[in-house]
Amino acid sequence: MFKNVTIYRIAPGWDATLESMEAALDAARFVPCSATQDKSVGWTEPRGEAHGPLVESVNGQRILKLMIETKAVPGAVVKEKAQEAADHIEATTGRKPGKKETKELREDALQALLPQAFPRRGSVWVWIDLGSRLLVTDAGSQGKNDEVVTALVRAFDGLALTLLQTAMTPQTAMTQWLATTEPENDWPAGFNVERECELKSADEEKSAVKFTRHYLLTDEVRKHLAEGKLPTRLALSWEGRIGFTLTESMQLKKLAFLEGVFDDRPNDEEAGFDTDVMLATGELSQLIPALIEALGGEIEPGAALPGEPVAPAKPKQEAATASGGDDAPPF
Repeated sequence: MFKNVTIYRIAPGWDATLESMEAALDAARFVPCSATQDKSVGWTEPRGEAHGPLVESVNGQRILKLMIETKAVPGAVVKEKAQEAADHIEATTGRKPGKKETKELREDALQALLPQAFPRRGSVWVWIDLGSRLLVTDAGSQGKNDEVVTALVRAFDGLALTLLQTAMTPQTAMTQWLATTEPENDWPAGFNVERECELKSADEEKSAVKFTRHYLLTDEVRKHLAEGKLPTRLALSWEGRIGFTLTESMQLKKLAFLEGVFDDRPNDEEAGFDTDVMLATGELSQLIPALIEALGGEIEPGAALPGEPVAPAKPKQEAATASGGDDAPPF
């Protein structure tokens, strides 16, 4: 179900019943692209049952599914068709189309070609844990996450989301875990560094090195760190139950439940959905707090990280007016 994890904190004050959530999402139910439409975004049934519920509640956890359909026409094909129209205008009128008319010709060409384009669909799972005020998406890119958050905020009045922020950045933590020569003392409880990572330098060259199926606690890796390369991705496992790649932006990618976690999953498709949700959310409900603790705990959005300078407070308006006169600009 979840291949990627991005964690958001739900701001206090928002709550919703199943009925109100269902009604809100029904107004934005997914509809396939029309003949001349290049993109359609909407909510679809998590169980895949036509006209079924758009919000599933399993063991108190809310599960949603956003569908995104796009139709793309190769730019070269659009350009070629627009050029044919431009050549026809020049041949019949003796004039070349200007920039504005050329742009319109390309837009017309795109609209004419869209009905022939094949649609592509992708979906994003959303898990809402109201008890912990967490919202998790399985989008694989920040662009997809932004699309999901936009759709959620449009659907649910009063919903405010912020990315989870920890006292220690993932990059700082990954650097420490890779630099150690005493993992038994320096790795957080329950976590193991696995055999893949990516290191990048912060200079203009942006030099990078990737290790795949490679033991990482070596002098070679520590040398790259000493030269200024910083980890952007690191493969980890937790309690022998979940494997994932942690990124510098706090995303969990390549999420995989390890051997034994799903051993008791029933073969029945209907019961299988509920079981998958319970197992996935149950395991992640334990992993996420452990990861937050490993990164120094959660901090409020916008708060300065430990070691960062705190911006000085602005002088009061009265003081500025007194020293600068009536024409002093306001702060």
